[in-house]
Amino acid sequence: MRFQSLRCWLVVAVTGCVPVATALGQQQIISFTSSEGAFQIAGGPVSQPQILVSSNDYWGVIRAAADLAKDFGRVTGSNFTLSNGEVGAEPASYEYKPTTRNYTHYEVNDTQYFRGPQYADPSAEDTVIIVGTLGHSMVIDDLVTTGKLNAADIEGKWESFTTRIVQDPVPGCSKAIVIAGSDARGTIFGIYDISEQIGVSPWYWWADVPIKQSKKIYALSNGKVQGPPSVKYRGFFINDEQPGLSGWVQWNYPDTPYGVGYNADFYSNVFELLLRLRANYLWPALWGTMFEVDDSANQPLADAWEVVLGSSHTEPMMRAQNEFGTFYTNEGLGPWAYNLNNKTIDEYFVYGAQRAKPYARNSLWTMGMRGSGDTAIEGLGVEFIVSMLETLVQNQRSIVEEVLEVKVEEAPQLWCLYKEVMSYILQGLTIPEDITLLWADDNWGNIRRVPIENETSRSGGAGVYYHFDYVGDTRNYKWINTIQPEKTAEQMQLAYSHGADRIWIVNVGDLKTLEIPLSHFLDMAYDINKWGVDEVGNWTLAWMTREFGPEHATSITELMTRFGMFAARRKFELVEPYVYSIVNYNEGDTILGQWQGLADDAQAIYDQLDEAYQPAFFEMVLHPILGGQIIHKVHINAERNMVYANQHRNSANDMISQVLASFDADAELTARWDSLLDGKWKHMVDQTHFGYDGYWQQPMRNVLPAMAYVQTAVSSIAGNVGIAVEGLNASIPGDDKYHANSGNTLILPPLDPYGPVMRWLDVFSRGTLDCDWRAEIDLPWVKLSQYSGIVGPDNGTDTRVFVSVDWTSAPQAVNNTIANINFTTGCGREGFSNWYGQPIVQLPLNLRTVPSNFTEGFVESDKHVAIEGPHFQRVYVPPNAAPDSEITYHTLKNYGRTLGGVTIWPDTTPPQTPESAPALEYDLYLFTNISKANVTLYLSPTQNYLSDKMPLELAVSLFPAGAEQAEPQVVQFVGQSVGADMPPGWARAVGDAVWGLAPDHNTTTMWNIAREGAYTLRVWGLAPSVIVQKIILDLGGVRPSYLGPPENFLVGRDQVGLYNQTSFAGAFG
Repeated sequence: MRFQSLRCWLVVAVTGCVPVATALGQQQIISFTSSEGAFQIAGGPVSQPQILVSSNDYWGVIRAAADLAKDFGRVTGSNFTLSNGEVGAEPASYEYKPTTRNYTHYEVNDTQYFRGPQYADPSAEDTVIIVGTLGHSMVIDDLVTTGKLNAADIEGKWESFTTRIVQDPVPGCSKAIVIAGSDARGTIFGIYDISEQIGVSPWYWWADVPIKQSKKIYALSNGKVQGPPSVKYRGFFINDEQPGLSGWVQWNYPDTPYGVGYNADFYSNVFELLLRLRANYLWPALWGTMFEVDDSANQPLADAWEVVLGSSHTEPMMRAQNEFGTFYTNEGLGPWAYNLNNKTIDEYFVYGAQRAKPYARNSLWTMGMRGSGDTAIEGLGVEFIVSMLETLVQNQRSIVEEVLEVKVEEAPQLWCLYKEVMSYILQGLTIPEDITLLWADDNWGNIRRVPIENETSRSGGAGVYYHFDYVGDTRNYKWINTIQPEKTAEQMQLAYSHGADRIWIVNVGDLKTLEIPLSHFLDMAYDINKWGVDEVGNWTLAWMTREFGPEHATSITELMTRFGMFAARRKFELVEPYVYSIVNYNEGDTILGQWQGLADDAQAIYDQLDEAYQPAFFEMVLHPILGGQIIHKVHINAERNMVYANQHRNSANDMISQVLASFDADAELTARWDSLLDGKWKHMVDQTHFGYDGYWQQPMRNVLPAMAYVQTAVSSIAGNVGIAVEGLNASIPGDDKYHANSGNTLILPPLDPYGPVMRWLDVFSRGTLDCDWRAEIDLPWVKLSQYSGIVGPDNGTDTRVFVSVDWTSAPQAVNNTIANINFTTGCGREGFSNWYGQPIVQLPLNLRTVPSNFTEGFVESDKHVAIEGPHFQRVYVPPNAAPDSEITYHTLKNYGRTLGGVTIWPDTTPPQTPESAPALEYDLYLFTNISKANVTLYLSPTQNYLSDKMPLELAVSLFPAGAEQAEPQVVQFVGQSVGADMPPGWARAVGDAVWGLAPDHNTTTMWNIAREGAYTLRVWGLAPSVIVQKIILDLGGVRPSYLGPPENFLVGRDQVGLYNQTSFAGAFG
């Protein structure tokens, strides 16, 4: 299937519902019902309404007006006509001269044109919409001159527009809605604002969002003024596009002379989406393509559409990365090394400037230089590199000035301070004042730097290069959406609040599958005051309402909020069998249960949706949920297989079968995607996502993790029945590496009134016989969910038995005791081999209570206290704090790995000390005396965004309640970045999505707990974006897990025997 004309291939109309006028977050100007002063623009007495433009307006504006005419047709069933006020007018056209195929010496061919749209003859009485740009539209300028249109609110402003009803705008027209822009894109955004409000989603083609039909459409009487946007240049970078996007392009577009078909037909779809999303800036695809070369119409087309063209961090001076190797190095013109080949490279830059000169109005120049293939310059020494780059950039600027014939300050430029380039600033790199400092994240969504000190007053300003996709350390992530919008909101608002408001560009990989995070990012960039850090839920609800209608919007919002947290715990490519524990805290089972619940809920909504909505819902909601579920089922059950195999269970083989079934389901999910809409998106999700096996680069084929198969024809020498318990990999009877040889006793984690309501043990088959088993317990108030059963090949291989306590019947005296659970089988020596002894499971029981005067706070259980960061009891204000200080803490809801996060606020607060800053205060009751109790914080993987000169710090104090505060321990938990290297421990931090899980992470402080009693824990995040997600006080009982123990019992909130606490999902939210 080829896509040359596919933009008109699929337009789905939805009937039978009441349409809702909505431009996401924007003032409503359209209605589908009449109201006082409203003006009917469709479905009224005019049979074929007309849109009027001026022939002297920008071609991109006229083209967008034609989109609006078609959008009305998509909604009402009848296109509007388009006129420039002239009878018999020729189609609008854009003139350009394509370059020749000599890519070392600039030459052009004869003039060519983008022609269209077609004009209809003018009909003033049918004119209902007038569109134009101030200073470039005769009709708009006449309206301003005659006083019929007040444009004072937009004049001279960036990308702004006004929309209002005007009486008698042109002779013969009694009334029309006028869209006037301050500049070309301002007008275009005003046009697409109407398109969106009448029911045409920006994603109508790229994500198959159905168009809502209505015959009657009205313009409201209250006009609007919109703009300028919060961020000047807002856009995305198509990157890492192989195999997904490139496979799809190859399937649908003819190859270019140098690669797959990234031609003007492809990019017209990209440009339209970009503008409908109120963005303006593009870094074209990089790796297997050359934007300006693959199709000589690409660069002029961007200008014609009014898209600001840039080039990536590794492609200076408007030249694609592959151009130098293809046309210079391969032709004997030397290496990409400025110290060795500067004359040739300067000529290369000159060509880029010459080629871009006709389109300079819509060009944003990337300056600087990295090594070949998006790598660092190596082998020259930092001091030499800094000096060389300063010379290179000065030469680049001279080229821009001479070729464009402008003052260089008038040509917008950026220098992307990516990876090692950022460190050059600390080595004395001087960057001209008017160049925008484009700071980068760490490729994992954590801002590495914001403007500081004199950087905030630079005329060039600052921006951010952000990532939703990445190829490189610690591992690629580029299959499908794993972005948590709450994190994006926190990091981008942090950047904006510190002055990074000139450019926001985000790496979106293949573009497809990242529709939701991309929309959110660009909406924040357009109006951050509307969609700031606390508005993610409202944004998601508004977005889902626009795409899927109001009936299911709330449910889908809840779905995607859960998905964002589940996916953000760990990139899908980084999920491996070892990650989640299957023996501690019921972690693996809970993860699978959460994904199953999410998948069930998503499927239920899918089944209820009108058929027209189902493709879009599958692409953006159901597919990533099912894909994420499969990833976790494969890896968690593969880990279960290995544990079971070490326990010699027959069911180890059942796990292999389940993993294989899940792996097949993954292939079936891809096949379902490829067949959707007659194969419209075939190959788009070809990206491999299994089989990384500890290596960062993508595997060439999906491969399962290693598993173990248990021989079924011969029984275990320890007998046909085995027993395993929560918290241990060991099994009895018999020997293994997890417990003492010939041992016949396993010990469960303890139970107490403030801990989990139950523990579990497994009785399982590890042989060829069906065997009955019985369990007896020596304390009557300790209960088993099952006291007998049969395990074996024919009767189910495993039985999970839950152990609980009837605390009302337990002795009321404080004491510690042990319950013994003894097992026998009816198989005699075939059940438990007699040389290992009868197996015994012991359950430690801690009968204790907190004093009546402890009325609020967390209670120790199982020798630990785990707390979700947002569940602090109060904010402590130190006595030395400034009396007028507004510094406090802010809770980020639905953020992070389990519940939320807490950070100091406002986000412009400078670094603090424990003496000046407030602290989060948590009340604790501890039973265990221990000289080395560890308080570990799970913190978001923030970087030293204020530079390594001002590293991020935390502080902790733990002391008996009512006593004098213990000296806070201040910890610098983010180390320095050297060259291209990230801080020590960074790879684990971004992989785990927190600082604090890896042993070498510096988020732990040690304290002496001298006696039982109430304690106060104070935690300081000493700068914004030090985000506390979870706190774990380890008194000697914390067991390995990925998400940490479930949150402990909170007096004043929880009830004994009712607070589950068996898994992190039971934590109170």
